[in-house]
Amino acid sequence: MTETITVCPTVELPPGGRKTVAWEDLEILVVNIDGELFAIEDRCSHDDGDLAEGEIDPERCAIECPRHGALFDLRSGKPLTLPAYKPVETFPVRVDGDAITMEVD
Repeated sequence: MTETITVCPTVELPPGGRKTVAWEDLEILVVNIDGELFAIEDRCSHDDGDLAEGEIDPERCAIECPRHGALFDLRSGKPLTLPAYKPVETFPVRVDGDAITMEVD
């Protein structure tokens, strides 16, 4: 069953910002790229390392794993480069009034 959770007020996640949110046993990274919001599981599928500290490539809408350099598409969670070959989960995220919300299941 899908649940909507509040990430934070919109003022706390300006363009270029990122925030990690815990939900049940998941850590989810929410990023703002030029006003567009993306939410991706904060876990590299290659070695379970955190993605949150990785470099964001706004041109490719991707994040790089800081441990081994795998690049993940923020829209789909699909790996764009090795060593990762399995996708990570993504979540619908939107602005609802003055809050950022996300759907999780």
